[in-house]
Amino acid sequence: MRLLLALLLPWLQFFTIGRPFSGLICLFLQITIIGWIPAAIWSVYALSQYETDRKIARAGQ
Repeated sequence: MRLLLALLLPWLQFFTIGRPFSGLICLFLQITIIGWIPAAIWSVYALSQYETDRKIARAGQ
């Protein structure tokens, strides 16, 4: 579900993982049609980093 959100509404996905400042920057990128693709790529990358950080945190407990 988050991957789909990262592709369609990249800025909103940043808010769901607790990175509101990045979400605002991503929203600015998404407003321009040319910036939509970099915003979506950035959002998917940030989501993968978020998932990795959660796995590491669970393994450390």
